[in-house]
Amino acid sequence: MKSIPDRGGKPNILWICTDSQRWDTLGCYGNPFVHSPNIDRLAREGVLFENAFTQSPLCTPSRGSFLTGRYPVTNRLRQNGQTVPPDLRPITRALADAEYLCGLSGKLHLSACDQRTSFGPEWWKVPHKYWDIPYEQRVDDGYVVFHWSHSPGQHSPCSAYTQWLISKGAKPGGEDEASPHGEPLMRPRPDELHLTTFCTEKAVEFIEAAKACETWNPWLFSVNIFDPHPSYRPLDEYLAPYLERLDEIPLPSWVEGELDSKPGYHKKSYDSGKLSTKGMTQRQLRLIKAAYWAMCDHIDANVGKLLAALERTGQRDSTLIIFTSDHGEMLGDHGKMIKGPYLFDGAIRVPLIFSWPGRIPQNVRSGALVELTDIAPAILDAAGLPADPAMQGRPLWPMLTGNAPLDRFRDDVYCEYYNANPDKKWLTMVRTSRHKIIAVHGSDEGELYDLQNDPGENRNLWNDPAAKDTKIEMLQRLATRMAYTADPMPARIGVF
Repeated sequence: MKSIPDRGGKPNILWICTDSQRWDTLGCYGNPFVHSPNIDRLAREGVLFENAFTQSPLCTPSRGSFLTGRYPVTNRLRQNGQTVPPDLRPITRALADAEYLCGLSGKLHLSACDQRTSFGPEWWKVPHKYWDIPYEQRVDDGYVVFHWSHSPGQHSPCSAYTQWLISKGAKPGGEDEASPHGEPLMRPRPDELHLTTFCTEKAVEFIEAAKACETWNPWLFSVNIFDPHPSYRPLDEYLAPYLERLDEIPLPSWVEGELDSKPGYHKKSYDSGKLSTKGMTQRQLRLIKAAYWAMCDHIDANVGKLLAALERTGQRDSTLIIFTSDHGEMLGDHGKMIKGPYLFDGAIRVPLIFSWPGRIPQNVRSGALVELTDIAPAILDAAGLPADPAMQGRPLWPMLTGNAPLDRFRDDVYCEYYNANPDKKWLTMVRTSRHKIIAVHGSDEGELYDLQNDPGENRNLWNDPAAKDTKIEMLQRLATRMAYTADPMPARIGVF
């Protein structure tokens, strides 16, 4: 006779992951303009990591990395637009095997969601409606509830968001309407029809159903919000406070002439005007940042709805909440408008907060260097599951539970860009608390920054004779980190 299962202290896990949200978009990270009371509350009720870094500045390689605890190149998932390797094993598969109930709303993006490059070098001449793939290919990922929607503009009968819009009497489409606030802003859907609202509503339904069913099974739910990913579509009620203070919003990090010291493709892309700030007015630059922050504030309001649902159903104390983003965004820094072959902090440094009342210390800030690869091992520890030898991330759990120092965890963090967009750029980076080095492979170019004296990463020391010793030491460190991305599997069982 089968015995009644014992939950054994395993937490529910609410994993909130936004898209393209920099670390400096929240009050708890020191931004004095934004309004983020709910995420700030999460920080007060948990551990906030001040120096968390993604392993790629692009969606697919980053998401594959933090969902598996492995590096993009190790996963063979290093580019946007790739087909997901069939043997990819996300952490949700391990949880499902341990009888967790796993659900998702919003993005997954472990596989190609469009096919534009398959049309050849002039794919941009093909009508947009032919770019999309109607559904995302999946592996055995462990998600049983799957309210998938890649983006606001990807309309397919397979998209749960499209189905949701139709159920509310709304027509999919209309994503190309200009905003009355001027270029480059676009008009959003109203709050009640917004993709962020959809993601939150589906998560709340799951939370309430888990309580109503009184299931012994612990659960994980991924709330994968598309915002604040470009294009910029802020709701008026969140944008209005920023418009009142528009002239106070700081301009992007930029020093006149700084691109002259950076690898040649930086200046070339800026001069082309393609996805750069060239020709943009100061008002436009501030307006984009205001719109981006407003989208983040809208996310915060929805985090408040998720917290309220947990409290209303009596599940807050049994739920580990993780808040993070897959990567950052350039927002005009160094003349770049959006992510690409750039490994500046704006593109790779993200928020990371863990909160579980009674199990994780409250109101703790850690300055330690951490990677998003470290999330999956932490989830295994929280769920009382054995370590996975395939994972390359380090166990955060001792730090999170007060059993290890919070000020030191890694000596450095590693990031890679292996032709992650079809732009033929191959970069690797290692960053310590003091220095950052970026190698541009296939060339003699690179970037070296002294983050203590140049936190804005405006002065490239790669060719500075005075920085020669630092460059050599950092290149040696980078070579070591690249070597350590080798796949640890299959496990060794003998000497020979």
